Amino acid sequence: MHLKSAALALLAAVAATTAQAAEPAPADATSATRTANAGLLDKLPFADKRDFEDAARGFLGSVPGGEIRAADGRVLWSQQQFDFLKGETAPATVNPSLWRQARLNTFHGLFRVTDRVYQVRGLDVANMTIVEGDSGLIVVDALTIPEAAKAGLELYYAHRPRKPVVAVIYTHAHADHFGGVRGLISDADVAAGKAVVIAPDGFMAHATAENVLAGNAMSRRAQYQFGPLLPPGERGLVDTGLGKTVSRGAPGLIAPTDVIAKPFDTRRVDGVDIEFQLAPGSESPAEMHLYFPQFRVLDMAENATRTMHNLYTLRGAEVRDGSAWSRYLGEALQRYGDRTDVLIAQHHWPTFDPVRARELLANQRDLYKYVNDQSLRLANQGLKPADISAMLKPPPGLEQDWATRGYYGTLSHNAKAVYQKYLGWYDANPANLDPLPTVEQAKKTIAYMGGSKAVLKRARADYAQGEYRWVAQVTSQLVFADPADREARELSAAALEQLGYQAESAIWRNAYLTGAKELREGAPTQAGLTTLSADVLKGVDLPTFFDFLGVRLNGERAAGKRLLMNWTFPDRNETYVLNLEHAALTWLKADPEPKADVSLVLDRATLDAVTLKQLTLPEALAAGRVRVQGDPRRLVEFLGLLDDFSPTFPIVEPPAAP
Repeated sequence: MHLKSAALALLAAVAATTAQAAEPAPADATSATRTANAGLLDKLPFADKRDFEDAARGFLGSVPGGEIRAADGRVLWSQQQFDFLKGETAPATVNPSLWRQARLNTFHGLFRVTDRVYQVRGLDVANMTIVEGDSGLIVVDALTIPEAAKAGLELYYAHRPRKPVVAVIYTHAHADHFGGVRGLISDADVAAGKAVVIAPDGFMAHATAENVLAGNAMSRRAQYQFGPLLPPGERGLVDTGLGKTVSRGAPGLIAPTDVIAKPFDTRRVDGVDIEFQLAPGSESPAEMHLYFPQFRVLDMAENATRTMHNLYTLRGAEVRDGSAWSRYLGEALQRYGDRTDVLIAQHHWPTFDPVRARELLANQRDLYKYVNDQSLRLANQGLKPADISAMLKPPPGLEQDWATRGYYGTLSHNAKAVYQKYLGWYDANPANLDPLPTVEQAKKTIAYMGGSKAVLKRARADYAQGEYRWVAQVTSQLVFADPADREARELSAAALEQLGYQAESAIWRNAYLTGAKELREGAPTQAGLTTLSADVLKGVDLPTFFDFLGVRLNGERAAGKRLLMNWTFPDRNETYVLNLEHAALTWLKADPEPKADVSLVLDRATLDAVTLKQLTLPEALAAGRVRVQGDPRRLVEFLGLLDDFSPTFPIVEPPAAP
């Protein structure tokens, strides 16, 4: 499951279930923060209101308050919590550029893009595009949860004729673009040929697998990126850069029935011609753009939105290829630019002026190539990642282009991403080849600096001077050296808070403010969360499942143990032979090994039920859904070697020893 996919699934659960103790009141903006934020007002074109005009254009109506509820009355999505953004003037605790972006992301409801093309915006973090075919509806992307997609579809029906959904198109493999599919169509619709599902090549593998092996870590980190634990408000959550926040609930998934495998391909769907352009390795490993020649509408999925995107996402993922990303945008501009009247994407608002649409594509094309090439230029001169990110400035001529501002990705962390992609974590300085572990390094550093009292005294003086970046760094060392030091924790939280107030990037703001919150309150305490919904788990292939068992294997407990196991799935006519030796779990898809210590026979549905904790292994054994051959004690022994991962591990203080 990809993530945004696994992360979004967990974030939705976090938002729905977390009950935190009362948060200490956040501090106000300091004079240094006020000065920094006010300094942007004369540097950026705030008088330009064209984006607000485009965001409002074609509005037909919305659900009351932009609110979506579950069948039991729970609120799954609400724009009301962001009513504080109605004022045009940014408060001192929010970067004014981010405030502008956050206000633009409050437009919600059904919008007419052009004849036969509509968008549902602001009812989830992403958009749902609805194209009217000859007999039914073609829906591009399904939002995150079925309830949101269904609400969006019903909103459409309140203003347009009620026609069935005959096709769902997934632009890419992130859960906020496919998770709501069951609010639009069913398995029965697909089986009966009433609806088709179209996706880019590699969609299922990336939609289900990427976040499994490191899913727990990604999901926990995503809490910092998306800020679901922050209260909405001028001193808390204001936006994610791509949209407001994440809807609550469980994403679903229906597998594609038609896969776009050629770099450029076409389909006629219910009388509508669609030209597809694959863009693998860009914002998602599996992604594609769509062009509708009859309507002269170009949909760039998530590759040309109203922000600089991530080459590296803070939740953690494989680094994206800025050079390839740029090339796909250039190809789209060349192929479709002169034939496009309206440019849309699956986040944010359309561009209705054809000239501005081509300009946006060209600027985004140049942005990603600039970040890629200039980062490599500086790396080839021997500069380290932190130095490159500090030196890199916005591309000349794009400094005042709102759509290239870093509301989601930033020049700083994208430059480091390029270094990571080509050169990895090691900066070639031998002193950094084998540094001390984090806690030991922190203790040594604080001792060298004269002890915690001396460090705190200097850090307070630097805080008073507005040197929050350094104060955050040095007080983090204090916290890792002694997590019980309340003075250090509070000063560190205060520095992070001011950095959050100054951040133009929504996800940087969320990370800073979440870190401050957890320094004051500790890590969240909710438990029992999962990164996998039942639908998505069904799409995870068995090789990935067995690889994940290897990830969970505790090497110390497994030392010196040897075990050979067969796992047979009669419903798939497949057997996997697992070998435990040298504290490594390996597997092969093969015939059953006759010398196995223990063998399991079960179907895939039973495996899914046990994995989702809908069924315990003893219950499955008692019901005959799992049959064990050989020595069952060896199975119990093996299960005892597996670690469970805490979804709430500490981030701004040392984690507990594994």
